[in-house]
Amino acid sequence: MSTKLGTSKDLADKMLSMAEQGGHYCSKKTDNLCKDCCCQQSSRSSMSRVCCVLRGLDFKTYFFLFLIVPICTFGIYLHGQKITYFLRPLWEKPPKPFHLIPHYYTENLPMDTQCKLHGWGVREYPRRVYDAVLFSNEVDILTLRWQELYPYITQFVLLESNSTFSGLPKPLVFAAHRDQFKFVEPRLTYGTIGGRFKRGENPFVEEAYQRVALDQLLRIAGISDDDLLIMSDVDEIPSRHTINLLRWCDNIPDVLHLQLKNYLYSFEFPVDYESWRASIHRYQTGKTRYAHFRQTDDLLADSGWHCSFCFRHISEFIFKMKAYSHNDRVRFSHYLNPKRIQGKICDGEDLFDMLPEEYTFQKIVAKMGPVPHSYSAVHLPSYLYENADRYKFLLPGNCMREQE
Repeated sequence: MSTKLGTSKDLADKMLSMAEQGGHYCSKKTDNLCKDCCCQQSSRSSMSRVCCVLRGLDFKTYFFLFLIVPICTFGIYLHGQKITYFLRPLWEKPPKPFHLIPHYYTENLPMDTQCKLHGWGVREYPRRVYDAVLFSNEVDILTLRWQELYPYITQFVLLESNSTFSGLPKPLVFAAHRDQFKFVEPRLTYGTIGGRFKRGENPFVEEAYQRVALDQLLRIAGISDDDLLIMSDVDEIPSRHTINLLRWCDNIPDVLHLQLKNYLYSFEFPVDYESWRASIHRYQTGKTRYAHFRQTDDLLADSGWHCSFCFRHISEFIFKMKAYSHNDRVRFSHYLNPKRIQGKICDGEDLFDMLPEEYTFQKIVAKMGPVPHSYSAVHLPSYLYENADRYKFLLPGNCMREQE
């Protein structure tokens, strides 16, 4: 017993002596891990600590660290935007529902009957109507828009900048094609504005700057109180009978959003009826401001068409993808590959590989995948039928685009 106690005392003294000298002691003399890595190396050596950690891991842990984690990281890099859009319902609530106003129309229906069906009175004479747009490069859609609205517009107001919303320089496209729009020349107020060219700035800042300038151009055009003002992008086209209804009817809302049928690439790919940003205002001096966001709860049903990315040339697709306010969606350079873009157009797939921008999982899942083809060409702008050969790229069955 006394021998064992003496041995234990010697061992304790030895451990204490090594601790005072900054060393390590290990009682497991046959433990290779301890001997090779932890016991015989200085505590100041970072490599020895890494060695100990790595030797303590099994194969499953190595597999997770060096294969699964990198794959997951790369997957998030590639599809992070999709994941964000899919999880949108978790942190963002849907906007307040619109008050949807029924829209009544058929050919040859008297105007007093139309107004009465909507609960409005009829005027002795129609209001003047101003159509104001910011223009980028949408020559074909602008032609379609102005031909549709021409019978009922008092003044067409167009503002063009030498800068895109994203700060890129651009030519004055309308000025170069002005001869194509001689039919509106007597009623046209055209203005230009120099861009600020602030690269890296939020594109919506430049967009707002141009919309403020459009307010000034409207005053130059001679708009006055109680005139109707159409606020919409070039590709958001109200139907002519909608504008005729609103200019003839009395007691209409001061501000009214227009529900437009959404199309992608052409009238072959109907998406939904959820385009609402187009609006029409009874102009009030000092109060009415040109904008492209929600300004009222009233929405007039089935009031026209929104044809997004409805271009004739692949080059126009590429230009808009780089130029418009959501240019951050071009996350990879191959998104701009002409062959890829052509394939997306014919398949009805999203150019940016994005999920639907919805607020419920049910709607997101329902809209996932390509837009189904439609072969109906009923109730479209009349000028499209009258010039079908020229605008066949907008009609069902003609998805191939010119390369220029």
